[in-house]
Amino acid sequence: MGTFSKLNRFREAGQEANVVNTEKFGQPKKSLFTTSKLISLKRHIDVTDNLENVVYQANTKVFTLLDKTDITDAAGKQVAHIEKKFLSFHERHYVTMADGTKFELSNEFFRIIKDITNIEGLGWQLRGNILGLNFELYDATDNIIAVISQKLISLHDKYCMDIYQLDKEQIVVAILITLQHMIKDRENNQAAYSGSN
Repeated sequence: MGTFSKLNRFREAGQEANVVNTEKFGQPKKSLFTTSKLISLKRHIDVTDNLENVVYQANTKVFTLLDKTDITDAAGKQVAHIEKKFLSFHERHYVTMADGTKFELSNEFFRIIKDITNIEGLGWQLRGNILGLNFELYDATDNIIAVISQKLISLHDKYCMDIYQLDKEQIVVAILITLQHMIKDRENNQAAYSGSN
């Protein structure tokens, strides 16, 4: 039996896919998991498979204005580079894949209940729910690519991604890493706003 929560679809490595995901989309072709940690002056994210083997890593220099992040595979080969646009009201992030594919994400569409973020350059959409911490990624023909879920309470910012189109795996990883940055930016901005009142 898959995990049963309909509000939050996160699951740990080794657990079966969430019942909502399997009912809507069938069994995922592959699942990956992320864990964040702060190492020295870098934010580090490990992306692991169902057996907890590291398959990708993301490293970001903290305290930089452009929030530059590099994603590499387990062999250290470059997969993607992410940069935040300097002085952007919508905290736009630019992603360049190793094969030259480029796209952008912006949190300008983030609302409280239901979010739709257009991924410019790919024609994809990220549809989500910040409160439930679940996001569904669709391609230009409205077919599911992946379901991304965040653990409700976690010291290490854990995510699970169920991938339904294997040929898009590396782009899905880059989108998830970018999404984590956007959510973290939003949390930091809200904390700064609350602290100034």
